[in-house]
Amino acid sequence: MPRITMKPDTLNERNAEFDQALLQSPVFLNSVPKCGTHLLRNIMRMFVPVEQQYHDTFIQIPMLRNHLRPFSQQAPMLSWGHLLFSDDSAIALRDVRQVLLVRDPYDWVLARARFFLSDNFDGATQHLRDGRADMLDILNMMIFGIHQKVPTLEEIYRFNAVSWLGTSVKLLRYEELVAQVKDIHSRRAESYFADLFDHCGMTLPDDWRKRVEIGSDRAQSGTARENLGVEQDLVPDSLPEQQKRLVDYAAPGLRQVLGYT
Repeated sequence: MPRITMKPDTLNERNAEFDQALLQSPVFLNSVPKCGTHLLRNIMRMFVPVEQQYHDTFIQIPMLRNHLRPFSQQAPMLSWGHLLFSDDSAIALRDVRQVLLVRDPYDWVLARARFFLSDNFDGATQHLRDGRADMLDILNMMIFGIHQKVPTLEEIYRFNAVSWLGTSVKLLRYEELVAQVKDIHSRRAESYFADLFDHCGMTLPDDWRKRVEIGSDRAQSGTARENLGVEQDLVPDSLPEQQKRLVDYAAPGLRQVLGYT
């Protein structure tokens, strides 16, 4: 598997600033890679005792059977990962409260390109960092994949997101999460986070806004855009119209089923 490097955060230390209620049910934060996983994870970490947080790994299907401990009803934990839909994952998460985080596929193409071109990622695309490939070509690679190296957008969303829909998971859209974080003092944000925590079997404490502000601090995220080791002006801020049409061709109906149209 590719190697990912990130600077450490201080959220375990910040967690001690607040009274923490014990988690009563296991909670798994599932996500499509490059959909704001660290934002959601870091926010939730501020509401759960550190000893009930599973920091061993980002749980994925190849190592699932070795990391079933956080899903125990007797010793529930908060865990996270990119767990694609399968028989093994469905069985493992049978009685786990699961949240599924997705992102608009148009923006996901850009986020994936930034990450693959960054110093944080050591894998099949590191040879693209020297500028030998045109950026538009790289964006197409993010959509259609790279033969025998990188899966397609459609494959990733099919197994990591769409296949989970219609089950007991709670679907979150990255853009809506960011909007509520930015509007943290509104009643709308309070309702949004109360609903999220209710799904997770948790109660929103009175000091929830302060906890969200600390957890969502971009300086605490090693994968925030400004913390990636890549020249930010290389990747455009918005996906070109032609590439948007290619996304729709490569994964017809995807944005609609995720609620983006």
